[in-house]
Amino acid sequence: MSAHKQVNAARRSRRPARKAKLGQNFLVDANAARRIVEALGDIGNSVVIEIGPGGGALTKMLADPAQHLIPTEFDHALAQRLQPAFAGRENVEIVQANFLDVSLADLLAAGGAARTRLKVVGNIPYYITSDILLRLFEQHESIETVVVMVQKEVADRLVAEPGSRDYGLLTVTALLFADVERLFTLSPSAFSPPPKVYSSVLRLHVSPKAQGLGVDPRKFIQFCKLAFAQKRKTLFNNLRGQYEQTEIKAALRAAGLREDVRAEALALEQLAEIYRRMRADG
Repeated sequence: MSAHKQVNAARRSRRPARKAKLGQNFLVDANAARRIVEALGDIGNSVVIEIGPGGGALTKMLADPAQHLIPTEFDHALAQRLQPAFAGRENVEIVQANFLDVSLADLLAAGGAARTRLKVVGNIPYYITSDILLRLFEQHESIETVVVMVQKEVADRLVAEPGSRDYGLLTVTALLFADVERLFTLSPSAFSPPPKVYSSVLRLHVSPKAQGLGVDPRKFIQFCKLAFAQKRKTLFNNLRGQYEQTEIKAALRAAGLREDVRAEALALEQLAEIYRRMRADG
């Protein structure tokens, strides 16, 4: 075997084995990893939760500046592989767990930082992106900032404006809990193996709006699920299966909206107004 082939074989042997069923595409672009870490801001006094560290590209850059770093890895083999690399780091605690089952409040309490709001970062497996985002929103009281890599098409939905093709339930849900910004987009070549899609890095500053809007977040999200149930239908038609037609018409009229308006055309504040006028909390 030539020296060139030997070097390439050695590099491949150091890469973690990918499990296709887990949607693992490992970040190998060092510049992108650096930009993601920088997007978290100063983490010298922060507890940082990393979702799915994989091969540790972000973990290596987070370990030095973070006051306390907790990478949570679902894949047992990958978690075991990370252990030796950070065995001497008192500020790094590798947790082998399904993030969907993780209680952020419990992690903070175990580390003696129950009153701290943590920062979350990660290259999220695309097949469970929505599940992870919803889990983060459920636990928003424990979070200050989230920086995550998601499929570009999902990012388009999260930053969409009312009236656009991508605006929908995920957009509204995210806005209810956070201010969302797209930072940059990466091509498939930034990963190993390369995915078939482009990826975007988002930063979410947790900013709960339910109280200011006068809505119960859980019930309001259920209302929005109904409102966005069928994209081609008007808001009136989506709601009338659960509400009286006269009640819907009265709410739309009071909000200054036409009866043929679609949920996709309405901003978060307008949806909240209709929800309140229909006394959905009652």
